[in-house]
Amino acid sequence: MVKKTDEEKPAKKEKKASKKDDIPDWVSDEIQNAKFEKPEELKRAGYILEIYDSDNKIDAQVYDPIEDGRHIVTFDLSKKIKTSDLEKGVVYEFIFDQHKAPLSKKVSEYLQKEKEIDMNAIYKFELKEMELLDVGSSVSTDEELEE
Repeated sequence: MVKKTDEEKPAKKEKKASKKDDIPDWVSDEIQNAKFEKPEELKRAGYILEIYDSDNKIDAQVYDPIEDGRHIVTFDLSKKIKTSDLEKGVVYEFIFDQHKAPLSKKVSEYLQKEKEIDMNAIYKFELKEMELLDVGSSVSTDEELEE
């Protein structure tokens, strides 16, 4: 009979702890197989934070929050938008489809209680168009001075 050393015993406990941190299969299954509703077209002004050429995505900060309260959004770019034409830090009006997949009450409650994550739905954003906005124009500056 081989006796386990003290060094081997904590390793077993670490495995149990990491297993406890795992999300149960029923939760990950629902998240991975989420059914998205019909997309809603939205417009938000904001600017690009990061451009991901290889993934054809961008991170953008929008001035007005989206439905779940966030101001930073990752957009999947449509085929007609080329990452080489985009500039970081410039103000654009983003026209995009918001795809929403509601999560069951059971999954939402599990994420809240066990993981301290407030999440009632999964969102996906597809950028369809964007227009450069002339934010620094002298007209808007004159109007602000009159107020």
